[in-house]
Amino acid sequence: MDIRQLRYFVTVANEGQITRAAKKLNMAQPPLSQQLKIIEEQVGTALFFRNSRSVELTEAGLLLYQRAVSILHQIDDTLIEVKETGDGLRGQLSIGTAKTCAVTYLPERIQTFRSKYPLVTYRVLDGHPYQVVKLVEERLVELAVVRFVSDLHLDYGSRTLQIEPYVLFVPSKWEWESSRTSILMKDLEDIPLVMVVRENKYGTYSAFHDTCIKQGIKLNIVSECHDAAIIFSFVAAGMGAAVLPKSTLSIHQSNDIKIVEIEDCPLYNKTSLIWDQKRPLSKVAQRFMEMF
Repeated sequence: MDIRQLRYFVTVANEGQITRAAKKLNMAQPPLSQQLKIIEEQVGTALFFRNSRSVELTEAGLLLYQRAVSILHQIDDTLIEVKETGDGLRGQLSIGTAKTCAVTYLPERIQTFRSKYPLVTYRVLDGHPYQVVKLVEERLVELAVVRFVSDLHLDYGSRTLQIEPYVLFVPSKWEWESSRTSILMKDLEDIPLVMVVRENKYGTYSAFHDTCIKQGIKLNIVSECHDAAIIFSFVAAGMGAAVLPKSTLSIHQSNDIKIVEIEDCPLYNKTSLIWDQKRPLSKVAQRFMEMF
């Protein structure tokens, strides 16, 4: 069995259908089916359950799939490392990030890195924390900048970039006493809020809701949204206030929002650079980490 056949096998397993896999591999279906038959003959057992529309891995197929994916990742990583050794620092660096983190942490660092290594290009994928972690898990990115509640532990290599409090962002157009620069958690009950949609995993914002529930605080949520930029636009319009990490205001460039401290909020937000410790990082990624 050669590397080419392993790629055929993994693609069919990922697509769940030989026709789709053949299209993705830019080849006809009969030759691909023949290759799968040859692979099964080589290992001496069936690797797929087949029906008229799809294929599904057998127990033996699942074992081969897990090993094949690992082997192919090792080969791809090795090729990158060899190319870097022979040609100098070049290639594409893939970074996962939330939008608010991207604005705060990436532009100047990438620009400085580009001045040193002009042959490197960048692919930046954004999402919510659980989505960004999934990008790392699936090896779609090498590095990621994410925000979590400060006491969350992840099974990744990590470097803490910032620890900050949650604050209340209030519309400047509201009749808010200028001397009232802080509030208590209980005061949130009387304030209409625009909140981030609760996440089911890596729960930065579900943690805030859980804290309110434990304290017997019933939030007056008038709107929920995934995107912090949209939330700030709602706040600026006067729809409601928002509870977010303090530095997220960096994405909103105007004076129509003011910050009010929450004196007794027990949560803190941690921004971290993370990577998969089980995966050897490219030299590009290793050098870029030195920027933090």
